[in-house]
Amino acid sequence: MRTDDLLRTLAADNDWRATPTRTALLLSLLAAAPLSIAFFIAVLGPRPDFTAAAHTLFFDLKFVVTLSLAASALTVVLALSRPGTVVGSRAWLLLVPVALLAAGIALDLATPQTRPWTARLVGSNSRVCLSAIPAMALPLLIAALIGLRRGAATRPAVAGAVAGLLSGGLAATVYAAHCTDDSPLFVATWYALAIAAVAALGGLAGHRVLRI
Repeated sequence: MRTDDLLRTLAADNDWRATPTRTALLLSLLAAAPLSIAFFIAVLGPRPDFTAAAHTLFFDLKFVVTLSLAASALTVVLALSRPGTVVGSRAWLLLVPVALLAAGIALDLATPQTRPWTARLVGSNSRVCLSAIPAMALPLLIAALIGLRRGAATRPAVAGAVAGLLSGGLAATVYAAHCTDDSPLFVATWYALAIAAVAALGGLAGHRVLRI
């Protein structure tokens, strides 16, 4: 069978595969979430001033950025799991968290601060950020790849990488409750590096486990 014929056949079968793939992915993530949350509770915990920080703009912005990344990655990865879907019409959603973060950085730089921007960028939790986000994302990434096996991704490495963005975004959302560095500069540097590492791992794993 030629490749084009195979893709058309898979696309024709997609009506019954699409919903199971979405359901399998969400159920897998829900099953893995307690592992990530258990790690957060046992190792990190919420920051001491969580209640007071929750009323500040840049603290709240962290959650908006990470959740928008997870939501956009979920939409894109589900599209990637369906042969014949035009992913480009959804891929622009991944720019939403980038735009939100860019707006936050502009506001941060324009607002008078007690610390210089270089200190806000470096922060005080970079090492914890780089280790904790991937650690919490790993169970979610494994679960996401298991759920996506119900689909038929024609670009398994790309699908795996976007699954990594989804898992990293969810893990970063949880980690944000612990992190005392609220500057968008810190988020754009260290959160992004940690999530990129998860995406890279997802791409490598997806290339192996999501092949049709």
